Amino acid sequence: MPEKLTLISHALCPYVQRAAIVLDEKKVPFERVMIDLADKPDWFRAASPLGKVPLLKLAGDRYLFESAPIVEFLDETEGSRLHPENAAERARHRAYVEFASQILNGIGALYNASDDTGFYAAGEALRARFRHLESILDPDGPFFAGSSFSLVDAAFAPVFRYFDVFDGFTDLGTFDALDRVTAWRGNLAARPSVRNAVSEDYPALLTAFLQKRGSWMSHLLDLRSREKALQAAQ
Repeated sequence: MPEKLTLISHALCPYVQRAAIVLDEKKVPFERVMIDLADKPDWFRAASPLGKVPLLKLAGDRYLFESAPIVEFLDETEGSRLHPENAAERARHRAYVEFASQILNGIGALYNASDDTGFYAAGEALRARFRHLESILDPDGPFFAGSSFSLVDAAFAPVFRYFDVFDGFTDLGTFDALDRVTAWRGNLAARPSVRNAVSEDYPALLTAFLQKRGSWMSHLLDLRSREKALQAAQ
């Protein structure tokens, strides 16, 4: 592609991270433009019919929207394929990309739960999904299907990043006894493309977002902040 691509982004969006990871994995130069989703500019509203990020701006002011077609487009047009060559296995990988999206919905249910009952129910529902992953992950790793990084890995890296922040103030036990999932999580976190997909202040930005939810997770964050303040005062 003769012109540099532009990834229209939001600092916390996990779907933007998917696209950024794939671009980095394929060594495609790109620019990022951050959008305030609470104050969307007119050009963004025109380019994004669903009003969401990511958008990928191509040559000639053409835009692609929605993360799944964006990463599929990148996989078809840039560098070595991250999807398997076998059609059946490729379809299976696409299904697990969608599985990652459903887990993201579950994470939303977790941090939006208004009380402890809903919070722990959402946590157990997430753990059930990770138990499934434990049963199907390649035992030799380090990635979803073995030695090769795939679009499934790009989809799950932002999932695990949430828990890097959650672990700072609550013990959900989500990955207890899930050795393969835990190893996969660590391998993805160490990947340069995954680290580079967010800014250095991502944990602080996510924490601030969670504190404003008025949810049970917000309550847990407040408790942890008070504990730290008491410890600092002693």
